[in-house]
Amino acid sequence: MGSSTAYHLRKCGYEGQIIVFEKDPAYEYASTPRSAGGIRQLFTTAINITLSRYSLQQYKQFSQTMKINGDPAEIDFKQRGYLFLATDDMLSAMEKQQKLQNELGVPSRFLEPAELLAIIPELNPTDLAGGLFCPEDGYLDPYSVMQAYKYEARKKDVEYVSEEVDMILHDRGQVTGVKTKSGRVEEAKVVMNCAGAWGAELSEKMGLPLPIVALKRQIFLFDPAVPLKNPLPLTVDPTGVYFRHEGDRIITGFSDHVKPGYDFDWKRSHFEELWPILAHRITNFESLKLESGWAGLYDYNLKDQNAIIGSHPEMRGYYMALGFSGHGMQQAPGVGLGLAELICKGAYETIDLTPLRFERFAENDLVLEHAIV
Repeated sequence: MGSSTAYHLRKCGYEGQIIVFEKDPAYEYASTPRSAGGIRQLFTTAINITLSRYSLQQYKQFSQTMKINGDPAEIDFKQRGYLFLATDDMLSAMEKQQKLQNELGVPSRFLEPAELLAIIPELNPTDLAGGLFCPEDGYLDPYSVMQAYKYEARKKDVEYVSEEVDMILHDRGQVTGVKTKSGRVEEAKVVMNCAGAWGAELSEKMGLPLPIVALKRQIFLFDPAVPLKNPLPLTVDPTGVYFRHEGDRIITGFSDHVKPGYDFDWKRSHFEELWPILAHRITNFESLKLESGWAGLYDYNLKDQNAIIGSHPEMRGYYMALGFSGHGMQQAPGVGLGLAELICKGAYETIDLTPLRFERFAENDLVLEHAIV
């Protein structure tokens, strides 16, 4: 979010100084490279569909528009589709989702069980009523996307500082800059908080609490004994377990219930809960070798599991891009552009991100997204 916004600020014509503070310049614990990299339009709210649809179009041409030293910015974007599998009791909600998606230009379609087998021949559809599929969607390498934005931002005189911001400074309702852990102070009339799972902590220090917590999410990489015939779309089982190809291996995960906190402890034993679900759904997954995995963090919005984007009504110059609850990577191009327009021009022009404003909580105008993975 930081690098996308910095890049788009320059594209919008902002000529002032821009500094991106990175407390983890190696990105060892950053959420972006630990993401599963899914890019989808299969959401249930208009704002998320519109935002992701715009970002998808950017990712489709990303390798050419974001060239690095004249070479394509390869992000390994594989448009193998996104597939939400459904049981009978899920059909009514899925029909409504598809209707809204189609109205907004998303070519999603409902597939009968027999049609699912054409995509995943090894699938067990006996307890399925079908699935919602979008062939445009897929997955990419999030780290490469971030590095391309960073490269282009630095080319346009955006400064990257390897220090951790300790607090956002303010005076009489106006942001005045930031102070780092080392004591460095940078004055600024505009500060954007895009610190992900750590962002709520920074806002809390200003006396501006946000309904966001850090939640651990684990990903497991395994090798099935018998390879699948076709490359997988990013597939979401009715249980919430998802899986997709990662090279010739498979990655999988699940949004389980965990206590909030900065926890990066990957537990191999947790895979034992997923294996029966995987083996039931795909015959080839009955015999496999678990090779590795990792844990990362969601910046999880407790209110409605959607992003908080824009300025804070109680602090002039304070902007936020937080609380994405797992779908930030797929919305980064649209969010970066939107924030750049808001900061430079005072209003959204390309995509109206107003539904994701902070004020919605007090106004009881929540964005209730049901397709959370």
